Amino acid sequence: MPVARPESSDSRVIAHVDMDCFYVQVEQRKQPTLRGLPTAVVQYNSWKGGGLIAVGYEARKYGVKRSMRGDEAKKVCPDIHLVQVPVSRGKADLTVYRDAGSEVVSILSKKVRCERASIDEVYLDLTEAAEKMLAENPPESLEAISEEVLKSHVLGLHLDGANDRDCVKKWFCTNNSVRRDKLLACGALIVAELRLEVLKETEFTCSAGIAHNKMLAKLASGMNKPAQQTIVPFSSVNKLLESLPIKKMKQLGGKLGTSLQVDLCVNTVGDLLQFSEEKLQERYGINTGTWLWNVARGICGDEVKGRLLPQSHGSGKTFPGAQALKTVYSVQKWLNELCEELCERLLRDLEQNKRIARTLTLHASAYKPNDSESLKKFPSKSCPLRNGIAKMQEDALNLFHAGLREYLGVYHARMKESKQHEWAITGLSVSASKIVVIPSGTHSIMKYFHNQNQTCTTTRESNDICTQGAASLSSSGTGSCTGLHLAEPLNDAHEDETKVDHAMSGSEPDGDEIEADDLYMTKVAGNQDLPFSRTEQKLRLTDETPISCSASENGLGSNLTQSTMDNLQPGLKPEKQKRKFQKDKGSSSILRFFHSDDSCSLPEHAHIKTFGESGSSSSGKLLPKNEQPTDGNTMNTCNLREDPSNDDAWSYKKDEIDPSVLNELPLEIQAEVRAWVRPHKRANIGKRGSSIIHYFSPTANS
Repeated sequence: MPVARPESSDSRVIAHVDMDCFYVQVEQRKQPTLRGLPTAVVQYNSWKGGGLIAVGYEARKYGVKRSMRGDEAKKVCPDIHLVQVPVSRGKADLTVYRDAGSEVVSILSKKVRCERASIDEVYLDLTEAAEKMLAENPPESLEAISEEVLKSHVLGLHLDGANDRDCVKKWFCTNNSVRRDKLLACGALIVAELRLEVLKETEFTCSAGIAHNKMLAKLASGMNKPAQQTIVPFSSVNKLLESLPIKKMKQLGGKLGTSLQVDLCVNTVGDLLQFSEEKLQERYGINTGTWLWNVARGICGDEVKGRLLPQSHGSGKTFPGAQALKTVYSVQKWLNELCEELCERLLRDLEQNKRIARTLTLHASAYKPNDSESLKKFPSKSCPLRNGIAKMQEDALNLFHAGLREYLGVYHARMKESKQHEWAITGLSVSASKIVVIPSGTHSIMKYFHNQNQTCTTTRESNDICTQGAASLSSSGTGSCTGLHLAEPLNDAHEDETKVDHAMSGSEPDGDEIEADDLYMTKVAGNQDLPFSRTEQKLRLTDETPISCSASENGLGSNLTQSTMDNLQPGLKPEKQKRKFQKDKGSSSILRFFHSDDSCSLPEHAHIKTFGESGSSSSGKLLPKNEQPTDGNTMNTCNLREDPSNDDAWSYKKDEIDPSVLNELPLEIQAEVRAWVRPHKRANIGKRGSSIIHYFSPTANS
């Protein structure tokens, strides 16, 4: 629906640049031998020589028109050269033309603000540049005016049989012209220079219209082609519009234009001048009525939006006549092809421009073979766009089924094969819209699975390092954990169970199984803490010191007690030496992928810090200073949750995680990650203390 906008200024200078028979020019640049010869670009469909989608000006002289097919064009012009448009996935591939259009836009955008309207159309806002030229170097002060400028067409200019170029030069150099016209003259000088630069850089010619708004500039750009420009002074607006057919005006070529012709007997834009604004508002509503009233007077407040990139991406195909799709299978096949092309364009946009689309829309045209009088249109359907070809194809098919049910009036179930003869699809397209720039600071969740470079820290910093065995409980009930001594390597059976890979690099191709490094913090001579990986060393737990540990991740995992340690002694059967930290293989927490991959080697004899030395309780929470254990031989583990008391601890920022990505993870992982990023309650440090041992000690009343 058109929107009525008041003009911000009556002295704006707007240009519309339209490439001349662009597809043909692109093909002639690829094949220079075609220059100057009658040429046309035809569709990939070879029926009757293919439909013409672009006709060069040399071929138009012979009477060749776009409505013809290749065979008919050859009858009219036997020497015509027909170039087939590139084909991909069984349909036209316009990538080469889009890229060529981008070349033109990049040149124009260096000088003025541009709005790309289509593959071969651009709007320019020349107001600021024209005002600067008028102030510093007005046209009447120029010693010479280029030939390209003198070829301009000025509407309303009375030639009186004189030389056209002399009249145009006089119009440019007149001192007593109104300021509006002087600004247009400056704009025309700028546009002529830009057109010559485009020709030099790309070998493409273009035409332009220069006026005070977008609507008039668009009308003027096509009036004198090719390689020319037309200027619309304010005094010539009424003369331009009074005889213009109503259907030629933008947004009046459809139902609204037909209604004006049938209901109000309006055949030209000038005919609208007889109706008051109130009359048009009463008939078509306040907004549309005001817009029609403005159109009749050449008023248009649309701004040049300064957009160099398309607002949407689309991929479609038509199926005329016998090619119409009549089965769900055939529709699904083409939807898959269209979605693949659309996904490629979205990925390209993401890589080049850092933009993503939000909405997926399906459009289709259909008819009912058994109901030739049916005028009902196939409804368009939209949904949020999910990234990935498979998801896009699935959503597109669901949208088609929803539209088909509405089109046929069947809402309770999908159409069955037995009823598919009741409809036929003649056009199908998918589009991605609501394209926005990715907000700064937004990252994919995959970023957190990449290798992390973490330096070795000192014991004074007490940085937490994650292990699968976490908060430790003493088997003797003293509330502290003794050191874990590491000596000779385990046998091969134990190694098979503890072997891990760096952050997803060792996953299977299908992604079913992923393992990650288990890192430990070791305390060696000189009070230097070094992380090490069991992928580099095979370590045997000896019975020199008793230990017991429990999992730290949300209290899950099996306890490693002294009885479990007995099973790890050398000499036992390999199957008894497997670790029991997890109930079954492959079900470990997603948080293990956030470990550091940059590990340091471990001396053969070292012991590990526990929560006692790092100031943490068995539940993974920090202990008060007056309750921290003082045992020296302890194991240090890492708490991935943010700890405000430890500013130097290595952690991830929760606000860097894109919440929309979490919805694509498995449900169990979604719950775990959300639990991780959810704010946590403060530790309950009552009178009885935070160690679990205090809950087993007698109370004062017992």
